[in-house]
Formats: sequence, structure tokens, C-alpha cells
Amino acid sequence: MSIKIKERQYNVWREGNAKNITFIVTKDCQLACKYCYLVGKNVKERMPWEVAKTFIDYVLDHETDPDFAYESVVWDFIGGEPFLEIELIDKICDYIKVELYRRNHHWFNSYRFSFSTNGINYHEKAVQDFIKKNRDHLSIGITIDGTEKKHDLNRVYKITEKGSYQDVVKNIPLWLEQFPGGGTKVTISSADIPYITESVLHLYSLGIHEVNINVVFEDVWQEGDDLKFEEQLMQLADAIIDDGYYQDYACSFFSEHIGKPMDPERDNQNWCGAGKMLSVDAAGNLYPCTRFAQYSLRDKEAWTIGNIHDGIDKNKLRPFLTLDRTTQSPQKCIECEVASGCAWCQGENFDAAQTHTVFERATAICLMHKARVRANNYYWNKLYRKLELEDLREQYEANKREVKPEIC
Repeated sequence: MSIKIKERQYNVWREGNAKNITFIVTKDCQLACKYCYLVGKNVKERMPWEVAKTFIDYVLDHETDPDFAYESVVWDFIGGEPFLEIELIDKICDYIKVELYRRNHHWFNSYRFSFSTNGINYHEKAVQDFIKKNRDHLSIGITIDGTEKKHDLNRVYKITEKGSYQDVVKNIPLWLEQFPGGGTKVTISSADIPYITESVLHLYSLGIHEVNINVVFEDVWQEGDDLKFEEQLMQLADAIIDDGYYQDYACSFFSEHIGKPMDPERDNQNWCGAGKMLSVDAAGNLYPCTRFAQYSLRDKEAWTIGNIHDGIDKNKLRPFLTLDRTTQSPQKCIECEVASGCAWCQGENFDAAQTHTVFERATAICLMHKARVRANNYYWNKLYRKLELEDLREQYEANKREVKPEIC
């Protein structure tokens, strides 16, 4: 095959139009996080190299297929803990880079390797060598849940049940040095609601400027959790605004775009990208999202959409491509006055459904979303009042400086 790199106009990274392709390289993890949706983690299912290679070849062989007609691509690696398989990942990424070049593929130079890691072995030589080799095309997030107390409440080692905070926090400075804009992902369950405020502020103190935080979608919530949640978010709002964190730090709980009614005709997109994404496991099975693999499901059988040898079965994929908000939401959600920003997980919808369907939206977070909206309104009202007062104060001071003394 001839290589004519100069004949094609290669794109740089286009975040808004990227295909997400996920390798489930292992189902093993050092931790047994209490809120983890991966209920079937194990040490046996590790991806063989031949499975990974065959999958890559299948994807790249179908460059012109509509399923892969995206300007960019995210090659995502998950587990369990993906960095347990760093040697395999390194081999996969080398092969991808060589093949993109050799094939003169439109994803050449328009790709990212993405990782969400527990951070425990982030400092190890094999991981650091991989980062140095691929730095310009890497996105890595380390999960740290907040204060040591909150983190160790859930993120514990699977054998000893010892908290993992100390083993993670020691790697945060190195991670932030390599990825200065790195954000962390924080998960909230019923037991750790009381620690939300102090945990977000603690993460800010570590130098993490972007805290992506969400409640679990599963039905774990107790009576009164929503009120406790609202109280914590209002306390957090006070701290962020009063201490000026809003100028340089972000927390995804607060957004100007949530808490509004949605027009069923104009605002009818599916929240989740299941079906537009593609995942592969150690056996070579293909999924619309990793949440449809067996180790992610409590009550349902895995939903495959093909395999690496036969490719994607369009009929099995079809239901996911027809999903939108109204086809899966109950009427109360469609008519909800604060619907915008209320999320769902397609895999949890499937797992919690009464039948074998993805067209039944799970609503376990309903009260939690409404509590978030109330706190969000408080946050923005307070922030705008503060900014208006600061503007008035600046105008007053400017006017004083401009007034000249009268000459008698």
C-alpha cells in the first residue's frame, strides 16, 4: 500500500465529533469500591493481544462505514483498572499509531488515548514510560473522591478493605504536573452525602481545578437523602462564592443550563451515547457501551451487538439509534418543570427495566436532581448578586477618581 500523507488534509482533534471506542482490557481491579456498578469484576477475563489486534483491524478496515464516519476518535481503555494491563495497552497503542499511518487513515493525528484510573500505580515506570511516549495524545483522569474520610468510605482494597486514599493522593502532584488541567470524577452515594462540601474544597486544595461530580444512578437512595444533599450543595455554594473559588475552580453540580423545562419537539436528544459508542471485551464481543457487558449488569443478560469476526449486527444496534428522550421517559419526566440537566444511564435503564428493553427510563435520581436544581438556583442567585455589587463598587470607586476638585 502506498503512503501519501501529504495528499490528505488531516484534522487536529475535533472534540465535538469523535467516535468513542473502548477496550475492556481487564475486569480486574485492586479495589472493591462499594458504589461500583461493575458487579462482575474478576481476575480471569484479560484481553488477549490477538483479540485487540483483530478488533483494531476491523475498525480501521471500515473507515468509510457510517458507524466510523467521525472526524476524530477516542480510544478508551477501561477495566477494572486499565493500568494493570499497561504492557498490553502500550502494544495496542503502538499498533494503532502504525496502522493509522500505514493506511493513510483520516484519524491519523486526530485521536486520543483516554483513561480513567484509580491512580494507585500511576507512578510506576511502565505507566510513566507510556505517558512520555504518548503525551500529546493522552487524556488521563485520576479518581479521588475527596477527603480521606470520604474517599476511604467507599474506595477500599478488595481483600483487606483498607482505604486507598494515601496510595492515590501521593500521585496527584505528578499527575497535575503532567496534566495541569486534569479533572477528577467524584461519585456520591447515600452514605457519603455529609462529606460533599468538605470533599470538593479538599480537592481544590490539592490543586485540582475541575471537579466532575455526580450521584449514582442506581436505586440506593434513602428517605431524606435529597434534603441532606441540598443542604450540602448550598453550603458548598456559600464556600465557593464567599471564598472566591468560582473565579478559578469548577464543580459540575453548578451549571446555568440545568433546571428548566424542555420542549419535547426541540429538546429530544438522548442523554447517553450508547449505540454511537463501541466497546469490546476480552472474548471479542461488541457492545453499544461497556454498561451492557455482563460484568456491568445485576439482573440482565449482556446485550451484544456483534463480535470482532462478524462485525456489528445492524439489527441489534438499531434500537440504540432510535433512542431519544420522549421514547423512554415517563410522562412525569417529559412534563417536568426542571427537566434540563437530569441525566440517565442507558445501561442502568436496561438493567432496572421490568422487561428486556432500553426504552424504559430509570428515575431513581429524580428527587436528587430536584434537590440539585434548588441548590443550583441558590448558587447562581447569590453569585450574580455578588458580581452586581462588585460592579457597583468598582463603578463608584471609578467615579470618585474621575471627580475633579473645583477651583475657586
